[in-house]
Amino acid sequence: KVPGCCAFAQFILFPCRKVNSDDSRYIAALILARGGSKGIPLKNIKMLAGVPLIGWVIRAALDSGVFDSVWVSTDHDEIARVARAWGAEVHRRSPEVSKDSSSSLETIQEFSRLNPDVGVICNIQATSPCLHPHHLKEAVEFITKEGFDSVFSVVRRHHFRWQEVEKGDGQCTKALNLNPVCRPRRQDWAGELCENGSFYFTTKELLEKGLFLKVASFKTFVDIDVDIDWPVAEQRVLRFGYFGKDKPEVVRLLLCNVSGCLTDGQIHISANGEEMVSINTRDQAGIDLLKKEEVKVILVILIEKDPITKALADKLSQRMGCPLLQKVDDKLKKMQELMEKKGMEWKEVAYLGNDEADIKCLELAGLSGVPMDAPTVARNHAKYICRNTAGHGAVREFAEHILLLKKKAKSQMEQDRICRNTF
Repeated sequence: KVPGCCAFAQFILFPCRKVNSDDSRYIAALILARGGSKGIPLKNIKMLAGVPLIGWVIRAALDSGVFDSVWVSTDHDEIARVARAWGAEVHRRSPEVSKDSSSSLETIQEFSRLNPDVGVICNIQATSPCLHPHHLKEAVEFITKEGFDSVFSVVRRHHFRWQEVEKGDGQCTKALNLNPVCRPRRQDWAGELCENGSFYFTTKELLEKGLFLKVASFKTFVDIDVDIDWPVAEQRVLRFGYFGKDKPEVVRLLLCNVSGCLTDGQIHISANGEEMVSINTRDQAGIDLLKKEEVKVILVILIEKDPITKALADKLSQRMGCPLLQKVDDKLKKMQELMEKKGMEWKEVAYLGNDEADIKCLELAGLSGVPMDAPTVARNHAKYICRNTAGHGAVREFAEHILLLKKKAKSQMEQDRICRNTF
């Protein structure tokens, strides 16, 4: 059982045939993401809890540090663009292995032929958003340190299985894994070991023979095949997903753009020349929630994009109850000066931006986000993409996301403390 996992997430590793240990081989991760999903169109890049589905596994693979390269195999331009934005390399698969009838094995073998230096391949399924880096580290060690040529893990399930029979053929069903006369109690039955298919490891030698033994996830796994699964998957990934190296419980400061985040970017001008902006009361409530949890909020106005009057800016600051930085022409420089003054590091900062000028801050912040209607150039560098648009609840949503992650992290820290003290 993985420490900190829920009770139903028990996994057992099954190393297969042992060979000589070799930790010098080139190890690549390969994520298959064909564009022709029949259940959900472009499912692999659909947003799940603010992140493209494929982004969850790319982030886990990169942060594991065990791969020499991380690849996405696709036949679709938009999937390729998202994959590169999240840090993966792209393998443009051929039409021969992009058909509905093409198997995963054929696609992986094609990648192997085109990359002869790769000695070990890990095929990670894009539909595994609860994958964590340590799952991959543990699996790789069986190959590099203990000398196995393939490894797989299983989830233990306590399901009674029965044979299915055709209607009208006169046959009766029969039990496949139990004696109906003496049904075992759960505590008296070890259950069965079932693959869950989260990811697969194998050596190049086995792959060339047409073998690809499966390695299951070490954590709660969500398989996303139909639309109705999506809300359930979002709740699971918010609870069990991997959100990056930085710990969200240390967030002490939210930096938020006024134009394009707190407001929708519009400035209303009356007949007598008065300027007005509109704010959403939900966003104001979100800022209040953060301040109650001792997260300081600072609003930022760019000089070249927000030529609003000082009087309006002061009124906005007063209304939101937050300091407001005006006439900022170099955001990165200003933010670094601000953090140095407050004795903070980037990992303690949450940043809500919306355009090209925010890219460096979005990349450096421990937690970063953009509204749903932010330009692509900003979306590609954010860790979270809001479902709400600027001026219409994006700040409230991002505030709730921050607080949810802080609560989750504190809960995990408490669980770890209990485990250390008890056992």
